[in-house]
Amino acid sequence: MSPFFRRARSGAALPRRVVAVMSGLCAAFLPLTASVASVASPVPALHWISCDDGFQCATAQVPLDHRRPHGAMIDIAVMRHPATDTAHRIGSLFVNGGGPSEQLLPLRAEYGRIPAAWRARYDIVGFDPRGFGSSTAIRCFPTMDAESKFLSGLPAVPDTGPQIADWDRTWARFDARCASRGGALLRHDSTADVARDMDLLRQATGDPVMNYVGLSYGTGLGATYANLFPGRVGRMILDGNLDPVAWTHGDGRLPAFLRMGADKASAATLDALLDLCGKASTTACAFSAGTPAATHAKFETLLSRLRAHPVPIGTPPDTLSCDDLCAVFSLPLADVGAWKAGTDQLQQLWTASATGHPVTAPARSSLTAPQAPSSLAAPQAPYAGQEQTLAVLCSDSANPRDPRAYTAAARLASARSGLIGLSWVWPSEACAKWPTGRDGYTGPWNRRTAGPILLVGITGDPATSYANSVAMSRALARARLLTVHGYGHTELSNPSACAGDYEDRYLLTGALPPPGTVCEQDTIPFS
Repeated sequence: MSPFFRRARSGAALPRRVVAVMSGLCAAFLPLTASVASVASPVPALHWISCDDGFQCATAQVPLDHRRPHGAMIDIAVMRHPATDTAHRIGSLFVNGGGPSEQLLPLRAEYGRIPAAWRARYDIVGFDPRGFGSSTAIRCFPTMDAESKFLSGLPAVPDTGPQIADWDRTWARFDARCASRGGALLRHDSTADVARDMDLLRQATGDPVMNYVGLSYGTGLGATYANLFPGRVGRMILDGNLDPVAWTHGDGRLPAFLRMGADKASAATLDALLDLCGKASTTACAFSAGTPAATHAKFETLLSRLRAHPVPIGTPPDTLSCDDLCAVFSLPLADVGAWKAGTDQLQQLWTASATGHPVTAPARSSLTAPQAPSSLAAPQAPYAGQEQTLAVLCSDSANPRDPRAYTAAARLASARSGLIGLSWVWPSEACAKWPTGRDGYTGPWNRRTAGPILLVGITGDPATSYANSVAMSRALARARLLTVHGYGHTELSNPSACAGDYEDRYLLTGALPPPGTVCEQDTIPFS
């Protein structure tokens, strides 16, 4: 769950692949003791230096353990772009584009897509959270190649008994390796730790309140901050929300994403894609079979063909294959602007599955395993192992500690959501044996904040369902929900000019949209 800012009000957003198989989910979430928030930590000094393209960079030192503010320290890499309209500057606007993941490389790459009104009036501030990127990082392997080799051979999701057993063993060994090599930061790498770091950064930038925009996982960070520091909340937009209660509370049977209904949300969005494709002409949607029912039937036939005979993609020596899981997981459900391209690819698979010829797409096409955005995969990018995401999510959310529970959860997800439901189950098992952290926050979520919070939810969000945004609006003490009728994960990645106007007005003046406001999405699928 890691979209970044991609709303370009003066032009179309660039398409991006949907990473359907999450790389890291969560495990035990231990309650926060009240004493942590009451211990004052020293405010770090930020010495800004120019770091290209108008950005300024600094390194902040924060406590490893906020219970021991004068103990061991870690580094937090911070970056800002000063407001372009200095005469009317409001303050700093902290941003988190989702994940959990590193933030600075994506921010630099996509700064220009942050709405111009925000860039004019605010210093845009991002930071690599503890454990990630250029901050003090969690690292369980000497190189990324070593980690990839360790995990090589695992399927996208396990299917057979032997595959499940191998999956269990591999992730148990991965977790044990991290327990022995991950260092002390593993015990202090929850979202609550990041929220405390963020409040120190707020003080370091001289801002009296926290102005913040968080997407996807970033909504969880925002909600945690709002309840740890309610008196410091300024203007806060949370877009594509988690359900904070479902996320943090479990009974040991279901992974967190199933408790939040992510599998059902993805299945519903897939159904909508096929329905809308079926109503469109083949010019607008190449995979259309003329009616919604016929298009659904065509899709099921395609999956049956691919299950029996995977289709080659590309040309030697880089030949790959696409099976039924590949066809489902590669659909760009989170980016409605890419739906046409996704159904074009389905049609290519349909033709290839009938003729036996390879798909005549580039060898590394988007039908293959999803790749990281180029900004994250660049040679200068720091180490970015899966353990960095796991360290946060496994500290935050209650997932089963018994590996056998995931087999039962996979049966449930498959029954209620089809193949796409499996993408929200098996990666969670990486948390089954993960060493538990100490600092997770489980509520309460209804502490009255100094300023009201603006929530944004898309009705057809395939990752964090609209029901999650409704749940967040009910959990928070002062929140207003802005509904966007449409599809995709987060409004900033699937723009609505109507919603954008309300967001601008809120960030610039503090004015909320009227209760019950509903906006339409700009992009109409297959129009």
